[in-house]
Order: sequence, then structure tokens, then C-alpha cells
Amino acid sequence: MSDITSHITAEDEKEIIKAIKKAEKNTSGEVRVHIENKCPEEDAFDRALQIFEKLEMHNTELQNGVLFYVSLEDRYFVICGDKGINDVVETNFWNATKDIVISHFKKGAYKQGLIDGILKAGEELKHYFPYQSDDINELSDDISK
Repeated sequence: MSDITSHITAEDEKEIIKAIKKAEKNTSGEVRVHIENKCPEEDAFDRALQIFEKLEMHNTELQNGVLFYVSLEDRYFVICGDKGINDVVETNFWNATKDIVISHFKKGAYKQGLIDGILKAGEELKHYFPYQSDDINELSDDISK
């Protein structure tokens, strides 16, 4: 089993968090990242939904939280949007973002994949959930593990 720190260092985490903050300057959406070594569920999407609930991402005013779920050992990646997002975007909304992330992951560039994906998500979400001057950060920007 590989260790998370062999893929994402403490310095990488700081850069990913910086990308979250930058993305959230484009949108009122809230972005979180969860990384674990191995997915304990058979279905990665089910696991992502569990984490979404555990992190209380459904508690945003506009229901516009987004989770980037990564299971390193299993090579799973899921983007999970809350109801407010899913109600207004087309079904394939996350495909371009997922493609960016996965293309980096295939090269072992986990940090860059997450950064580029997070920034892309912020750009895409601003069309539906633009940043408001009175916007407050409703969810932690820290990476959960």
C-alpha cells in the first residue's frame, strides 16, 4: 500500500489549497478535496457521496459544494456536485474537468491534476454561481484524508 505523502507532499497540499482559494474567487461554489489510499467501498461514487455527507458539504446555502475524491491505490477519481449544481448544469458538466485531472494523474502528476481541475471547476461554476462580494467561505479549504 502506498502512502498519501508519497503522492501529495505537505508542500503540494499548500499549493492545492491555494488553487481552491483562487477557484473560489470565481464562484460562490465551495470546493473540497478528499484523498485516501484505498476506497473501502465497491463503488467509488458511493464512497465520494459518503465523504460528501461526512464533510457536511450539503450544508451550503446554495447547495453548490463540489468534492474532488481521490483513492490513490485504486486509481479512482470522482467529482461530486451538490443538488444546487446538479439541478442547473448539463449531465456531462464535469467531463472536461475530469479529463484534465485524469490526464495528469496518468503521468503521476497528482498535484498538478488537482490544481488544474480545481481551477477549471471554478471557471465553469462561475457561469452558474458567480462570486458575490459578500460571499463567505462556508466550507474549509483544507484537504481531508
